[in-house]
Amino acid sequence: MEPLTLISATPSPFARMNRIALTLKSIPFTLKNEIPWESDTETPKYNPLEKLPILLFPDGRKPVYDSAHIQDYIVAKYADREPKLITGDVDQDLEIRQIVVLSEGCLDAIVLNRWEGRRDAAVQSKLWMDRQNRKIDGAMRAFNDMVVERQNAGKDYLVGEELTIADIAAVVTVGWVEWAGLREGWGEKYPVLKRWFDGLDARKEFAETRPVMFDLTQKVV
Repeated sequence: MEPLTLISATPSPFARMNRIALTLKSIPFTLKNEIPWESDTETPKYNPLEKLPILLFPDGRKPVYDSAHIQDYIVAKYADREPKLITGDVDQDLEIRQIVVLSEGCLDAIVLNRWEGRRDAAVQSKLWMDRQNRKIDGAMRAFNDMVVERQNAGKDYLVGEELTIADIAAVVTVGWVEWAGLREGWGEKYPVLKRWFDGLDARKEFAETRPVMFDLTQKVV
C-alpha cells in the first residue's frame, strides 16, 4: 500500500486525531507539516477553506479535509483494518460522532480565543473571549461527566467496549487544554477525567503525536 499524505501543523490537535487513527489501523502515511497562515502554504491548493488537516492520496483521488470527516473516511474506507474505531451499532456510532463534534467545537473555541489574544490589547473583545471560554469550560465538564458515568458503569471507554474515535477526540482535546496551559489545576477539579486521560495519553500512539509548537513569523491578526 502506497503511503497517504497527511498535511498538518506541528501543534495541531485536529491532525493529531487523524494521526492516531491512521497509526492504530497501521495505514502507512507521510506527515507533511506546514503553517497554513503563512504566505508560502500549499493549503489552499487542496482545501478552499485553507484549513488543516488534509489527507492526500497517491492515486490522485480528491483530497479529504476537516479532521472529523477524515476520521469518518478512515473508519469507513479502511473498515477491513483493525481496530474498527467505531462499534457498528447505529445509535452508538451516532453518539461517537457527537463526541467528535463536541471535541472539534472545543478546539475551535480554543483557537478563536488564542487568536483574539494575539490582537492588540486595545482592540481585543472580552465578550468574545468570555464566550469562547464558556465553550471550553462546558466541554471539559461534559468530558468529565461522560467519563464518570462510564466508569461508574464499569466501562473503560466512552462508547462501547473498545477504543473508538470518540476516545481519541476527547483525549486529544483535553490534552491540548493541558499542553496549552489553558486551565491550570483542571486535574484537581476533575480527578476522574485526569486519571482516564493519563491512562490513554500514555499509550504509544498518543504519546508519539503530542503537539509541538511552531514559530509563527508572519502577522495573522
